[in-house]
Amino acid sequence: MDTSPVRPPGKDVVGRRVSVRHRTPDGAATDVVGRLLDAGESLRLERRDGSVATVDAATVIIWRLVPDRPVRARRATATPVDQLARIMARGWPAIESEPLGEWIMRASSGFTKRANSVAAFGDPGVSTDAALDQVLAYYADRDLRPLVNLEAGGPWEAPLAERGWTPVDGGDTTVLVAQLDRRWPLDAEADVARDPDDTWLAAYVSPGESVDVARQVMGATPTAAHVSLDGAIARVVVTGEWAGLSALWVPEDQRRRGLARRLVTTSLGWAVEQGADKAYLQVVTGNDPAERLYRTFGFVDHHEYRYLTLTS
Repeated sequence: MDTSPVRPPGKDVVGRRVSVRHRTPDGAATDVVGRLLDAGESLRLERRDGSVATVDAATVIIWRLVPDRPVRARRATATPVDQLARIMARGWPAIESEPLGEWIMRASSGFTKRANSVAAFGDPGVSTDAALDQVLAYYADRDLRPLVNLEAGGPWEAPLAERGWTPVDGGDTTVLVAQLDRRWPLDAEADVARDPDDTWLAAYVSPGESVDVARQVMGATPTAAHVSLDGAIARVVVTGEWAGLSALWVPEDQRRRGLARRLVTTSLGWAVEQGADKAYLQVVTGNDPAERLYRTFGFVDHHEYRYLTLTS
């Protein structure tokens, strides 16, 4: 068995899944299982939900390699909405973020609503009025419109609506999930890069948005791939056991050539190689062509979300 009671895992196993037993400050022994992101005086391990644990290498008692994919993977559809929302937030990390209980206040100079809104899932730890006061102050300090991202029809929509918060333009978004129980081939003609290059960003970033800010958001996740093929693009990120597919776009003059399918195939194939066993994506509710494509890969509905802002 690959274990060592003396030396902690080193750079040679970065990227692999390991189980690390270590001493806590009170002297107790505890285990952390996750993908090793960095090794040195401190170890950084990404758990299956995408959260990151830091372990002092000097406290390691023993460690071992573990399989990338569990024998019994939890079904994607069984994941609670609040938990999946936090996983998705880790896959699209804001430049700034601040916890508010289980809520997450995010800011990224206005680049995408996802990175400039409060992920209002779970308990903020204070009263609703106190939480919203903090939200308003947070975005006022950054000269940004206050936005709250919440589950459509979920527990926070009615309390916010009673306080004057209303949906923003753009409609609802449907979150689809799938079990990655097979391997997909990577397209030999597709370019798969860790960081988005200027061409990729030029295709994705809208006029008036900052390319520099977009580069910071897109490149902030440890395990990400930016895929391009004949001018079409996609992004896939792996956080723990989850793959998040986003930014799928095909130029109008290149449509109906099967590029979108090839991009999705390559993205999911790459994610499985990184150890992901389930996936999520987000599509504007009512975008039937996109939904039809994704459902052929096994994606099914999980929940819907929307953004609210204060109108008074």
